[in-house]
Amino acid sequence: MLGKIGFKSQVENCIDLPQPGSNRGYSPVSIIESFLVSIWCGANRFMHTEVTRHDEALKKIFGWKQSPAQDVYKRYFARFTQVTNQQVSDHFYSWIFNSVQFDNYTLDCDSSVLTRYGEQQGAKRGYNPHKPGRASHNPIIAFVSDVKLVANLWLRSGNTGSAEGFIPFLEDTFTKLQNKNISLLRLDSGFFGKDVFDYLEEKEKPINYIVATRFYEPIQRIIAGNQVWTTLDEGIEISELQYKGQLWNKPRRMIVVRQKIEKRPKAAGKMLKLFQDEDYYRQYRYSAYITNLSLSAADVWRLYHGRGDAENRICSLRI
Repeated sequence: MLGKIGFKSQVENCIDLPQPGSNRGYSPVSIIESFLVSIWCGANRFMHTEVTRHDEALKKIFGWKQSPAQDVYKRYFARFTQVTNQQVSDHFYSWIFNSVQFDNYTLDCDSSVLTRYGEQQGAKRGYNPHKPGRASHNPIIAFVSDVKLVANLWLRSGNTGSAEGFIPFLEDTFTKLQNKNISLLRLDSGFFGKDVFDYLEEKEKPINYIVATRFYEPIQRIIAGNQVWTTLDEGIEISELQYKGQLWNKPRRMIVVRQKIEKRPKAAGKMLKLFQDEDYYRQYRYSAYITNLSLSAADVWRLYHGRGDAENRICSLRI
């Protein structure tokens, strides 16, 4: 596979890669290729690369006279700076996506929490539902749904909010996918906010989006007061409203779905906490989405459902 995709030539052509400090040192090609192979063989710590290093079969397959020790990897990757990371990632992401035949893609963005132990750079205490109080990282990830590939990833400190730095992250992602056209951006409620909507709508070429709504008090009141519902299926009803946040310069289209718990006990969504004492509202779980699409309300909801696959990608990356 590495031979077919021309991996070695791409590494050699990446002028931004740090070079070894000694003429007798390993080449970047040797270091990166052997490191990738170690990961494919199950390594998730530097010390695990020693297993690959002493594997004679792998040396023969890849033509290595010898493979680096763990200290070689540590010294080499210590040469990377934030600027180098950006330049190198742009080179390889652009190469990958220019090689894949797709266009007019759907982009899904999500954040996650990775619990850390010991002293790890950037790991801080923040929101951690799995291990409250533990230090963590809060990565933000972009996926191209159509081809099941990661388009971008920033590793952030654990005390970073979901939407913090999101617009620069999007701009960086669009740069990496510069020769492709985005048809739809899907985001969860962590990215719900005026700045994001304005950014997407005010680009030279506006971007279609569906963003899950945060259930602020005004939104709950609007939903509770809505009397017009269309039945989609047994226990599922949908409605379309206009919502204008306090600081918004215009109203936006909001799609609301409610599912009757009695009919669909496993239904996703939230209850209206403001009205939790009222029997009528306790019957339902609600979900809502802000969108600039002109599709039918039902089609918008179904389109957003496809975003669930992003969670599968995150689980794969954690492993």
